[in-house]
Amino acid sequence: MPGKERVNIKPGLKVNIVQKQHQRTGVLTEGIVKDLLTNSPYHPHGIKVRLEDGVVGRVKEILD
Repeated sequence: MPGKERVNIKPGLKVNIVQKQHQRTGVLTEGIVKDLLTNSPYHPHGIKVRLEDGVVGRVKEILD
């Protein structure tokens, strides 16, 4: 899965993320990546990012 590997995610990329409070429901939030918050090259639940509007969550989809 591309959203689980850090090398696939760069600032400026359009993505869908799931916020911590929406992990059970799976509600996705769309936005542009500002910062990568996960330092490891892989995370099983998705790389954690901060979007340009300040929302933090784990990448579920890369939108292009």
